[in-house]
Amino acid sequence: MAADRERGARRRPGRAVAYAALGIVLLAGCASMPDSGDLRDVESTPRQDTGVRVFAMPPADGAGPGEIMQGFLEALTSDDPQYDTARKYLTTDAAHTWRPERSATVLANGPSIETDCSPGGREETNSVTCVLTGSRVATVDAQQAYQPAGGTYRKKLHLTKNPKSGQWRIDGLPDGVVMGKSDFQRNYKSVDKYYFASDTAVGAGGQPVAVADPVFVRGKVDPMTQLVRSLLNGPTAWLGPVVRSSFPTGTALAKGTSGLAPDDQNRLTVPLNLKASQVTAGKCTEMATQVLFTLRNLTPTLDSVELRGTGDDRLCELSEERAESAAWHGSSKRPEYVYFIDGKRRVVRMQTASTGTGSVPVPGPLGEGGRGLRSVAVSRDEHTAAGVGDEGASLYVTSLASDSSLGGPLVTSTGATPEERLSTPSWDARGDLWVADRDPNRTRLFVLEQGAEKPEQVAVPDLSGTIEEARVAADGARIALVVAKDGKQSLLIGRIQRDDGTGQGISVDGLRSASPDLEQVSALSWAGDSRLLVVGQEQGGVQQMRYVQDDGSTLDGPAPGALTSVKAIAASEDEHVPLVAHSEDGIVRLPSGAQWQKVDKDGTAPVYPG
Repeated sequence: MAADRERGARRRPGRAVAYAALGIVLLAGCASMPDSGDLRDVESTPRQDTGVRVFAMPPADGAGPGEIMQGFLEALTSDDPQYDTARKYLTTDAAHTWRPERSATVLANGPSIETDCSPGGREETNSVTCVLTGSRVATVDAQQAYQPAGGTYRKKLHLTKNPKSGQWRIDGLPDGVVMGKSDFQRNYKSVDKYYFASDTAVGAGGQPVAVADPVFVRGKVDPMTQLVRSLLNGPTAWLGPVVRSSFPTGTALAKGTSGLAPDDQNRLTVPLNLKASQVTAGKCTEMATQVLFTLRNLTPTLDSVELRGTGDDRLCELSEERAESAAWHGSSKRPEYVYFIDGKRRVVRMQTASTGTGSVPVPGPLGEGGRGLRSVAVSRDEHTAAGVGDEGASLYVTSLASDSSLGGPLVTSTGATPEERLSTPSWDARGDLWVADRDPNRTRLFVLEQGAEKPEQVAVPDLSGTIEEARVAADGARIALVVAKDGKQSLLIGRIQRDDGTGQGISVDGLRSASPDLEQVSALSWAGDSRLLVVGQEQGGVQQMRYVQDDGSTLDGPAPGALTSVKAIAASEDEHVPLVAHSEDGIVRLPSGAQWQKVDKDGTAPVYPG
């Protein structure tokens, strides 16, 4: 099929036959291909419409080793659920033992075949070894978790000729599949599955907090069933230490389940291998909440989920409205205001629903000025604010009420310049406040529980460099850090592991890159349950703005409109809220479907609650 010729592609005509009325594309598996010579890239058909399904053709009679290799690689990019056509390019034994679900390797421009395959075995004419090569971009593991990767990909495949039939087949190959970047983007879809923060609850009723765990599923191969099965199998290894699932260990879909889909009333029934006696009403509600939050990635119109157990017994049913009250969910909370610092160094706010550009000072001391404010953060409930003043040296916390007082600073920095002092603070849903001291002589990360307790230094054992910015996710389970080292500023994501009674304190572990292509990250904001909006530059490039997932994958879709000299960016988990930025024009706003609008030419440091 089509493997990625974004740069310097040499097209082969006549590779695909399309049946548009059926939404099917058949890929011829064996066009003429030489069995000796230089490296050849396996090429792709153009990106197909999302409604089109692609199936490969089986090997042609008498196909040579090069043609078998080519057809096999094309079959890996088809929408064949069990890779049955790909297995036809293998010997019987290899087809039985090959495990394509173990991994997916993504290459920049598709795999190249060393067509001058080396002879092997006693009968050189009946045995050859071919090599696949390419530049790695990423891998997707058996848990469907994405991880950026670099370096050279090089794998050997062995082919043998059946002495009776005279047909060449692959009899030795690694597990997993391999394909180019554009084929991966056509075949796979990034979706969030949901668990609960293991030690975080909010509200008087102690609502559990939903945490997104992004995975990649094959977009046209029963994705809803795939996603539920992945949810039941548990969180990915990276997120696992800080979340829990309400499904009992060993929970699985009922045997033979496939083709999960809502009915014409947008209700979904999920059959499980559970007995009613195994699940309490409260746990069942949480289980259904996990399913509903997860599947709305694929079907935004899903209204309710019903879980059924063995013997088709009804376990529970949950509507979308009840799910929102059963768990705290960041992307379902629309902020009332956007906040920034005006030319008088006061914190001001503007309604998110406003079409105008007027702003007013916030109630309380931060709206009065006089502290040399450089940045601000407002709690998720919009009742409390934290401001960094005294030219970056001091962190103040106060109520957004007209009769509140400021008090003394809760955290101070002795950095030599404002840029080497305190970062912009950040709040999570449980009401904890996070801030970094950017002093290069002793970079530190602090958390203030409920924004009022004595600051606790957070251990970051894998840190190598200086923390420039810190933005905690709404769920309080993950944090985004901009880390400076050797003249570069990288975006890293870490897990927040809280004191479990062992006295170890709070730490940020498992740091991983979320934007490996950017060398100079200058601004960031969470823009969804697992999505960030990042401003930065590639090596030798110009400043750009892009959306990325916290697993390091780049989302397939349009970036925000171009903006010059962005110094800060503010986005909300609710994607319907306008983006706000600090650029060379001061504070600007990007309403949906419009161009950037000027708001305040002297304003700086825009933020949404969080």
